[in-house]
Amino acid sequence: MDFSNFSNFAHLIQTITIYALPVLFSITVHEAAHGYAALYFGDNTAMMLGRVTLNPLKHIDLMGTIVMPLVLYLATSGTFLFGYAKPVPVQFGSLRNPKRDMIWVALAGPLVNFVQALVWGMLLYILQGVGVTETFFIHMAQGGILVNVVMFVFNLFPLPPLDGGRILVGLLPYRQAVWLSRVEPFGFFIVMALVVAGVVSHLWMQPLMGLTLALIHLMLAPLALLTGQGM
Repeated sequence: MDFSNFSNFAHLIQTITIYALPVLFSITVHEAAHGYAALYFGDNTAMMLGRVTLNPLKHIDLMGTIVMPLVLYLATSGTFLFGYAKPVPVQFGSLRNPKRDMIWVALAGPLVNFVQALVWGMLLYILQGVGVTETFFIHMAQGGILVNVVMFVFNLFPLPPLDGGRILVGLLPYRQAVWLSRVEPFGFFIVMALVVAGVVSHLWMQPLMGLTLALIHLMLAPLALLTGQGM
């Protein structure tokens, strides 16, 4: 019997179990936030299609949420992971002030990921503070921080169809905004090429994740003092 294969399989199952809940929450709340923001600013498209909900089944994409991340994890031994959910449909022309409100609708998703990272950080401090030693829960809280920081930073990359690209479209003058919006049909492939080339990781993800984690650590400093713990 090949015990190394069994060990690898057991490690995979453990990793999936630890990250399943954080990933599910991060994706579901991210997409629902877009829908709620769009509804608030005047577009009820997502509401009419039943996408303004925290039901994860409405947001999970079989290929993007389950198959692709699992295949990439296995193929790269966990060094590269990527996935996506069903994008919430938004008719930006239906917003009360399309150019301005587009910014808030796009920003809603990353913002709730940042808030979730803070919540997982609070949970981690509390678990450590009350003396919980079960590594499963500690690792899940740490995974929740990491997953949501990755979601927050990656989605702010300034190229459509990512949220950062749509935020930039809303901020740019009209002519430049129109030019950038034309990139959207090809944006996903451009981003993937930049990811594979390492550009996104080295020039965007690593620096901004470091800054984001430092900010979270600073914001949770009072709780850290109360619990006598650290992330």
